[in-house]
Amino acid sequence: MPSLLGPFVRCGFSATLLVLGLVFAGFTCTGSEHATATLPASFSDLLPHFLVEPEDEFIVKNKPVTLTCRSTPATQIYFKCNGEWVHQDDHLIERTVDPATALPIMQVQIDITRQQVEKIFGLDEYWCQCVAWSTTGTQKSQKAYIRIAYLRKNFEEEPQGKEVALDQEVLLRCHPPEGVPQAEVEWQRNEDVINPASDPNFFITADYNLVIKKARLADTGNYTCVAKNIVARRKSTCATVLVYVNGGWSTWTTWSSCSAVCGRGWQKRSRSCTNPTPLNGGTSCEGQNVQKSACVATCPAVSGAEDVALYVGMVAVALCLTLLLIVVVLVYRRKKEDLDSDVADSSILTTGFQPMGIKPSKPGVWAPRPRRPPPHSKNSHLLTIQPDLTTTTTSYQGTLRARHDGTGKFSMTNGPLLDPLPNGSHTLHNGKLNSDPADFVSRLSTQSYFKTLPRDVANTSYGTFNFLGGRLTIPSTGISLLIPPEAIPRGKIYEIYLTVQRKEDLRLPLAGCQTLLSPVVSCGPPGVVLSRPVILSMDHCSDACLDNWAVRLKKQNYEGTWEDVLLMGEELVSEPYYCQLEAETCRLFSEQLGTLALVGESLHMGAAKRLRLVLFSDAYCSTLEYNIRVYCMDDTQDIFKEVMQMERQLGGRLIDEPHVLLFKDSYHNLRLSIHDMPQAHWRSKLLAGYQEIPFYHIWNGSQRYLHCTFTLERLSLSTCELTCQLCVWQVEGEGQSFSLDFNIAKDTRAVDSEFLLMDSNATALAGPSAFQIPYLIRQKICSSLDAPCPNGADWRMLAQRLKLERHMSFFASKASPTSVILDLWEAQHFHTGNINQLATVMADIGKQEAMIFLVSDGEC
Repeated sequence: MPSLLGPFVRCGFSATLLVLGLVFAGFTCTGSEHATATLPASFSDLLPHFLVEPEDEFIVKNKPVTLTCRSTPATQIYFKCNGEWVHQDDHLIERTVDPATALPIMQVQIDITRQQVEKIFGLDEYWCQCVAWSTTGTQKSQKAYIRIAYLRKNFEEEPQGKEVALDQEVLLRCHPPEGVPQAEVEWQRNEDVINPASDPNFFITADYNLVIKKARLADTGNYTCVAKNIVARRKSTCATVLVYVNGGWSTWTTWSSCSAVCGRGWQKRSRSCTNPTPLNGGTSCEGQNVQKSACVATCPAVSGAEDVALYVGMVAVALCLTLLLIVVVLVYRRKKEDLDSDVADSSILTTGFQPMGIKPSKPGVWAPRPRRPPPHSKNSHLLTIQPDLTTTTTSYQGTLRARHDGTGKFSMTNGPLLDPLPNGSHTLHNGKLNSDPADFVSRLSTQSYFKTLPRDVANTSYGTFNFLGGRLTIPSTGISLLIPPEAIPRGKIYEIYLTVQRKEDLRLPLAGCQTLLSPVVSCGPPGVVLSRPVILSMDHCSDACLDNWAVRLKKQNYEGTWEDVLLMGEELVSEPYYCQLEAETCRLFSEQLGTLALVGESLHMGAAKRLRLVLFSDAYCSTLEYNIRVYCMDDTQDIFKEVMQMERQLGGRLIDEPHVLLFKDSYHNLRLSIHDMPQAHWRSKLLAGYQEIPFYHIWNGSQRYLHCTFTLERLSLSTCELTCQLCVWQVEGEGQSFSLDFNIAKDTRAVDSEFLLMDSNATALAGPSAFQIPYLIRQKICSSLDAPCPNGADWRMLAQRLKLERHMSFFASKASPTSVILDLWEAQHFHTGNINQLATVMADIGKQEAMIFLVSDGEC
């Protein structure tokens, strides 16, 4: 304790010095002022107690704070800060005597500066406490924590303007900037502070959101969220709330008198759109404001019996025509319902299916997640037999793309559409279907379930399927829908679509630490009957560690609201949904079609999302300025595809391979900077040392094209070589760097030449061509492995060998566990499937005899 030696060098001790406890017995000191004193004998047996203890303080800007400690009776008082004693010279000492008790009172003060606090690194906070001595012992005060006060400029979430109907509830969200101490929040309307105590129609929630319980016309205005603490005061951007009134009809007036004096005439009544009158853009009343009705005025006299007979005959004819019309309508509706029950879309009775192919990518061009063809194996003969078509015959007359060679084909026959077979099955003919996807969208747009879907045909695939199943794929998105055999009931034909929703088209409610982890995918039509679950595959951007997340599957219901239908890790086999979360992909078993998305809620700050960092620049530059755009997006293929397409339209080019960054839920922002440019040729026009993206903008996941632009300036048009280092990192987290070295003039290729990443497979495959495993072999495997085996050589061993043992309970709940396992294998290995590897697994199980057999041409 070098800092404490000063006060004691001139003191004579009369008792033992307890070094570890720093307890000093009675002693006397001579010389100048010190933080020590001698107590009278009458008080020598009293322990010191504190009259004033140091309190928590905040350092505002560069102004130091003062800590005070007062104790009685005390011979000395010293401060200790972060485990170290404060030097004697930094103490300001004052001694007094309590007039009531005659006890000596000692007060000590010290000043703490911003520089002292900033020297403490890491997670520890700067703290101080004082220690008081008497002849009897010591006492320690409470710890006072000293923090540097600040308030960031950017709100983590700002209120958004809304148009609401009269009496509707309004929610304006606000997440104030990060600050110490935590900012207080108040709301203003048209610059006037809102006080919920005086106006109970307003309510401010615990997380600072403003709720207008029932919107009134007077509530129309500009709303601002104001955050303030001892350092600063921040205002959000204004959010305009417009309260509109939809028009309503008044009551009908009474019917007017008949226009005819004798015989047939007209009468009318009217109403007005004034109950209430439309205001602030509210909708006008729907319907007519005038109604007319036929009337018959009684004639004063009748000339003869002939006129009476004429009137009676006219009434009888009118009644007969009315009854006939009712019968025709009922018969028509009955026939239409019968037709709809068997065919999901009647247009397929006159059209077939033609898949949409996409040109393959050129060799040598970089593409994410390359797929290699399956290698050959010595067991390739195990799964190459001809299927048996004794139960079903299928004819394909269109350009349906096949993924197998001739050994895996069904035989071709001809016959009328949906010819009944002796065993009750049907023959499906795939004729030519209009290859324009817009035709499909226009036909489905008349259906109620399709009216809310986006008209983005580029991100939609569709096909016509029966009990043989098939597959839908949206190219270059990682999104596919596997329809296993027998998933569609025999005798049914469904026209099924698969589309990825753009996030700006949907309002997916997120709260707290929730974030969107996957694309929002729609498959339908909703409500179709499935005999077994289909498998929806889509990318996700979580770190795939369920210990860090509470991952929920959300589904949009018919009313448009989102519901939680599954909590991952707590799935019940009786539920219609089940999910397998892989490193980058989610496989969802679903017995119902609809709009689905994965939402994650971080359980602690260790949870992380994968961000894909992608760099673009202009393909052609004729000016001194040169822009580099850095996109920070969720690591899913669908967003990457959209960014590539957008950059193609902008004339941009990809200048480096994407990097992946783990972005943690630590509330720290993302920073981007550029370094090591040749100063003689280039300079950055960025005024600050770095750019920053707020944490919430990234974590929320609602902004698809989040990016920063670095504007560089070359000092001469002849300068074309650019070398620099571009760094992207999360504050107190992980980072990535790009080493750029290229010629901005030589490579003028636009994204078109580099964006040959589209899948070479067709967007829709129906029947056997959609599967790796031939139909007959699949049946043989299921019949061999479904039955329990005493030595375990059954479907359970197959699941273990395929590393799917986590889902044993789910598989066991199905009528054919093996078929569900094979469905999952098909979904996982569609592009990179190695059927020989599956054959090897079957051989290892000891069920090779279930597959090694020959089928003659006659049997096929």
